[in-house]
Amino acid sequence: MDLLVKEILTSSVTEHPVLEVIENRRSLRAYADKPVEPAKIDALFEAARWAPSSMNEQPWFYIYATKDQPELWQRICDSLMEGNRLWAANAPLLIVSLARKKHLRNDRPNGSAKYDLGAANAFLSLQATALGLNVHQMGGYDREKLVYNLGIPVEDYELGVVMAIGYPGHPEELPENLKQRELAPRSRHTIQGFVLNRSFNHGNE
Repeated sequence: MDLLVKEILTSSVTEHPVLEVIENRRSLRAYADKPVEPAKIDALFEAARWAPSSMNEQPWFYIYATKDQPELWQRICDSLMEGNRLWAANAPLLIVSLARKKHLRNDRPNGSAKYDLGAANAFLSLQATALGLNVHQMGGYDREKLVYNLGIPVEDYELGVVMAIGYPGHPEELPENLKQRELAPRSRHTIQGFVLNRSFNHGNE
């Protein structure tokens, strides 16, 4: 494959067998008017708890709010960019993910912290799918506002994504442009676009 080719093939179907939760996972924007049960919220964080991490440091940290906590929930929601807030305001559960910057064992910078947070978020998302929930991860938020609204000590924590979580709703309730995106099939780069069985600077070995 020519690595300089800009066009990468995509596909909307799984081309090889994968776990059902991976095949079913979506990042939907329509949410049902139904709260997420406390036991299921606990299960999400339990899944994140068992994610792998460098030196078992477990640098992830979460702040969450349900609509039953309107003040805290609104502090998170208000930090979202308008395009995300438009639909995420219907999610009954919002989660802010953070990565602890330094190792607990020696207070030195942890270069793997955000990578490990991503692994924990992935575990959380797959657990949510198994429970019939939808997770939509968002990088589109005002970082300064979120830090201020939640009093996040940025000397200790790096911001990850904000997650909107809930039971899937009806796409018809979304604005037309979002409705079309909601109903469109998922598309992913094919394996050939991001996997090599050789080094960059050599042919087949």
